[in-house]
Amino acid sequence: MALIGICSMGRAQTDVHSHMIPESYMEAVKAHGMEMDEGFPIPAWDAESHLKFMDEAGIQTSVLTMPAPQPFFGDGAESAAICRKYNEEAAALKALHPGRFLFCAALPLPDVERALEEARYALDVLKADGIKLASNSYGQYLGDPELEPLMAYLNEKKAVIITHPHKPSAVNDKLIAAVPLASYEYLAETTRAILNMVANDVLVRYPDLKVVVPHCGSFLPNALPRFKGLLPVMTAQGYMHPVDVDANISRLYFDLAGAATDDAIESLLTVTDPSHILYGSDYPYVAAPALVGAKKSLETRLASHGLSPEDVLSNNAARLFGADIPVREYGDRIVRLAEIEIEPDMLDEYLAFAKEVGTVSMATEPGVVGLFSMQDKENPSKVYILEVYADRQAYEAHIQTAHFKKYKEGTANMVKSLRLIDTAPLVFAELNKTAIR
Repeated sequence: MALIGICSMGRAQTDVHSHMIPESYMEAVKAHGMEMDEGFPIPAWDAESHLKFMDEAGIQTSVLTMPAPQPFFGDGAESAAICRKYNEEAAALKALHPGRFLFCAALPLPDVERALEEARYALDVLKADGIKLASNSYGQYLGDPELEPLMAYLNEKKAVIITHPHKPSAVNDKLIAAVPLASYEYLAETTRAILNMVANDVLVRYPDLKVVVPHCGSFLPNALPRFKGLLPVMTAQGYMHPVDVDANISRLYFDLAGAATDDAIESLLTVTDPSHILYGSDYPYVAAPALVGAKKSLETRLASHGLSPEDVLSNNAARLFGADIPVREYGDRIVRLAEIEIEPDMLDEYLAFAKEVGTVSMATEPGVVGLFSMQDKENPSKVYILEVYADRQAYEAHIQTAHFKKYKEGTANMVKSLRLIDTAPLVFAELNKTAIR
């Protein structure tokens, strides 16, 4: 079998979880004796070493955020000045290395009024690519009512929010000396902050927020079933308000920084869609050689979980941050080739699912220009699907339809490997929907 007029087009890889730690930030933290506040040393960082790591790992662009601790030492004006300095340095670094760095601005929380002022300056003047928010700022947790003005503004701006765990407001110092925060408490901290947002219906009330959860979803996949089970009981007794948990969770994005084991990835896929999974390194908190090796391992394992390496490492981040997608070459059309290997004993069942989703999609979705399925004659278990969508909006709408989700969920255990190839045409022949059918 051969395809004529199609060539694969890769997209630059993006790391959505990395930290910039300039001297100005370190000087402020050291001045208040807070350099060990998180229970472990803040690593050394410089832009040249970061770029060297990116080149070795094959990363084109890194999204920079401020690390922990949150630079608030009781003086809101001082905190605002530290964050302003940090954000301006990040903007300058982004300008110095075009295409290599994006940044999500730091805010001087828990001072909400000053945080709003800095968010406006960062997004409107510095052209920040998003906002970084700590799980809690000295006891002020994401989802708390005092943050409502900030959430409303960020929703208005359709902002990307990178979240990151910080030291809980109350913690046993002896315990974290023996068991570092990063090994357990950070995962619990992220989970409690996100569940607090869900309990307060933040993500449904502010649907244009794009919130990224770090570290493979932390404990959310394990905590959500318990949360859902307790919610109606607590609501009936007047202790909680009714919320649509699934609607809130569906708006979240997740990075794979940390231990992205096979079990962690499978667990994460129980709570989110593959289009909401992103690559993250956590540089410089892990040594560069270890990160390079971990990334190579991850790339080889993604397909075994039904994930497209190009989407996880490239396209999902590009869509999240509003970058142009290279596949939009033939007008606004998106052309993709899905290369799928099916378990041989499940081939007939898979083909039935594929026929149903193709028929329904073509009949009911004007934005689906064509879905053309093929089998390898020598290896019938290898299936190829040429997908053509009118534009990115049509593609995004398609993967949210009930018939596509039925196909995706129903065939998950039938697929041995999946490779999605974004393409650009070499032969510019007009596509006709009736002819492709």
